[in-house]
Amino acid sequence: MRRPAVLRLCAVLATTAVAAAVGVTLTVPGASAATGGVTGYATQNGGTTGGAGGQTVRASTGTAIHAALCGRASSSTPIVIEVTGTINHGNTTKVSGDSCNTAAGVIELKQISNVSIIGVGGGAVFDQLGIHIRDSSNIIIQNVTVRNVKKSGSPTSNGGDAIGMESTVRNVWVDHVTLEASGGEAEGFDGLFDLKDNVQYVTLSYSILRNSGRGGLVGSSESDRANGFLTYHHNLYENIDSRTPLLRGGIAHIYNNSYVSLHESGINSRAGARAKVDNNYFRNSKDVLGTFYTSEAGYWQVSGNIFDNVTWSAPGEDTNPAGPNPQSNTTVSIPYPYTLDGASCVPNIVSQTAGANRGNQVSNGNCVPTTPTTGPTNPTPRPTTPTPTNPGTPTQPPSGTNLSLGAGADGSSKASGTSYGNVRDGDMGTYWSPAGATGSISIKWGSATSVSRINIREASGAAGGIGSWRVLNADTGAVLTSGSGAGVITFAQTSLKKITFDITSSNGAPRVAEFETYAG
Repeated sequence: MRRPAVLRLCAVLATTAVAAAVGVTLTVPGASAATGGVTGYATQNGGTTGGAGGQTVRASTGTAIHAALCGRASSSTPIVIEVTGTINHGNTTKVSGDSCNTAAGVIELKQISNVSIIGVGGGAVFDQLGIHIRDSSNIIIQNVTVRNVKKSGSPTSNGGDAIGMESTVRNVWVDHVTLEASGGEAEGFDGLFDLKDNVQYVTLSYSILRNSGRGGLVGSSESDRANGFLTYHHNLYENIDSRTPLLRGGIAHIYNNSYVSLHESGINSRAGARAKVDNNYFRNSKDVLGTFYTSEAGYWQVSGNIFDNVTWSAPGEDTNPAGPNPQSNTTVSIPYPYTLDGASCVPNIVSQTAGANRGNQVSNGNCVPTTPTTGPTNPTPRPTTPTPTNPGTPTQPPSGTNLSLGAGADGSSKASGTSYGNVRDGDMGTYWSPAGATGSISIKWGSATSVSRINIREASGAAGGIGSWRVLNADTGAVLTSGSGAGVITFAQTSLKKITFDITSSNGAPRVAEFETYAG
């Protein structure tokens, strides 16, 4: 319901007063933006522009960051937050408002979109305070340091993750940041860069991750495989025990990174994950690539990497190192353009460009640092709905047996009164809805099943609720096709144990009465 104009004006004035009290400085719209162009998978799915085109504000406390988020007209109004100084527990409190969902003791980017957080001035340091991204999209974080975030001891923040993303996060670019801890789990720290529960289209570039037991995971367990389309490039991983990263399902492109002193394992591809690993430099490390600590295999495509004083474990039941002579066991197609630096110069170029407060320099493609032009490659806010490539059509169901009957079902969330199992019960009177405007529903079988066509049938009264969607091979994270609207959807015949219908936008409350699957 829209508020009367006078009430909206009062709310704006009140928020402005709060902003002034906590140290937010308002500046002109569009005065600042991320430096350099977005790269990697963050350029896909409509692109990542953060707060480009919106107002720019300056914040020197965590409370001021929250106040800036809460002062927007809506949770999707673009905003650039320039951060300076040290952000810590003492200056980070909860701020309330219609356009935010914040909490004390953590920088909370929850249920929002179109936001840039950019370190400026003498530097922005998040000291023992993590950045949490949940149920959000189109976020840019650049030129900040996050250090010593703990999950145990005191103080604690963000489950011990320096930057953590979870629960239907889309399109995030993290660039030129420094993420560091002072030990491992025994000392109270967790991951530096963790992604779980349906996080996709993320790029981590020109960053430093160091002095931690865990670099970062993708997927919280072997069953959490709805994450993927991730790019890691020109990063330094140094003095880390493992997880650089750990991949459970999905696709990752890992290139031109410098790895030094990985003590237990490095890139851990498992549970069906597929990693394209190009022109990286590994030095003074152990088991830098393979499947470790599980019998559920992952896969890799390798080229141009240098292994300098790398040791390898013998294969075992839960250990499948790629070395000592790594060979590809899959192929991965990359949908975006990129330029590879030669692996031999990667340590040098990464040492000159990676991390916060380095001038946001990047490689020119020939291992020479260069200062990028200011502003993102696409200065307009990203569209809320991607262009469909395979619109569903309200035709008659395919002939043959509906393979969903008798199968299992699960999903990302469910609205009150709905059930995952309702999409496979043959009853148009029951349905599943996600808890929010987006979410995913899956059909699963105990053994591999061939599917080439599905039929998404909306419940009565819900026509038009489904906006854009993707169909995923949940075993691998691969996108089988994408489009918009309900109806019959076809794709190349695929053998899989689980297929996911992922609603990425909606025109109303989505209601899926039946998720039918067919072999032909």
